[in-house]
Amino acid sequence: MHGWKNPLLYIFGIGVSNLGNWIYLVAINLLVLRITGSPAAVAGMFIIRPMAVLLTNSWSGSIIDRVNKRKLMIAADCIRGLLIFVIPWLDSIWAIYSIMFLIGITGAFFGPTSMTYVTKLVPPENRKQFNSWFSFTTSGAALLGPAISGLLIMYMDIRVSIIINAISFFVCALVIYFLPDVDQGDDAAKISDRISLRTIIGDWARVISYGKSAKYFILIYLLFQSVMMISFALDSQEATFIKQVIHLDDRNYGLLISVAGAGYLAGSTAAALTSRRMSLRMLISLGILFSSVGYAMFYSASGFVMAAIGFIVFGFFSSFANTGYSTFFQNSVPVEMMGRFSSTASLLEGIAQILLTLLLGFAAELLSVQAVCLIGALLAIVISTFLCFLIYIPSKISHYETKTSSANVT
Repeated sequence: MHGWKNPLLYIFGIGVSNLGNWIYLVAINLLVLRITGSPAAVAGMFIIRPMAVLLTNSWSGSIIDRVNKRKLMIAADCIRGLLIFVIPWLDSIWAIYSIMFLIGITGAFFGPTSMTYVTKLVPPENRKQFNSWFSFTTSGAALLGPAISGLLIMYMDIRVSIIINAISFFVCALVIYFLPDVDQGDDAAKISDRISLRTIIGDWARVISYGKSAKYFILIYLLFQSVMMISFALDSQEATFIKQVIHLDDRNYGLLISVAGAGYLAGSTAAALTSRRMSLRMLISLGILFSSVGYAMFYSASGFVMAAIGFIVFGFFSSFANTGYSTFFQNSVPVEMMGRFSSTASLLEGIAQILLTLLLGFAAELLSVQAVCLIGALLAIVISTFLCFLIYIPSKISHYETKTSSANVT
């Protein structure tokens, strides 16, 4: 159990941050809807992060792979905490958008950095179990966060929920401070040369070269991320659907989100208990297909009960998908270029995410929110089915076997 001390400490720190994020998520949706009264304004929040990714991820990977990961994560958390602390004092939607854009830029550094850090921190044979327990913590945050936010909104103020999220980032930074420096003594983790345009272009070339040599992984990656992008676009209409289609008040809105958290908690518990016995192929395929089915059930609902069932199905199976996919990614991408790959891929995803979210938002304005979202959910099911077929091709089983070491990339 001694070998699990640092991974569990990391899970705790990120868990606190995720709890704050879920408290914040309910509050910021309601705050923007209260200020503007516009579903499009709420949907607009969901394209801010992809826009920040477009600005940042073309060059951030070159920095991430060359700096100290632990120090960069601490700095990112502190900056995000300070920025979020400002939001409650703003009454302009454009000012809120601007702060969220800066938060998105900082988050664009944290995500790929944390993935690289965890890959170095946790040995390959423990990654599947680590990711399942990480999902368990995430689901606990998804369950408790909206419930706590609902109570705060009910008895205090929306802005209190946002301040709590700011504090959670500082707590996470403090926890990361006590974790080991996985880059200590690693020359590759220190900037010895100035990051120039030539350096960035060279890094892009290395990512492209890796993509050409790992075509099957890239195909699985693209299909999985396609489903995730559709889900993200659907999430941009979630609050509007709940408020304007099934007509729930703020209290029941928070309750419904908590129901999803309960499903996720149950699924991540099951994944944590069975991850050693389930193959990566089963985790990914079972999770991605049935989480898409859950979305379809939710957006076909006309009342609280059916919406809750859809959320439970989605929450339960998405934890399996996340556990399997995270392990698959960590085992497939060389750790020495993980930051560059994640950042470059996120750049392309950001472009697609903006277009898809805008398309769905405008279509929902012109047509029916329910019809548009249901079509999107059905498309996710089709892509998930094809992904399951590719995962179970017999000749590709080696891609899902645990590796004992990572390949080196120069």
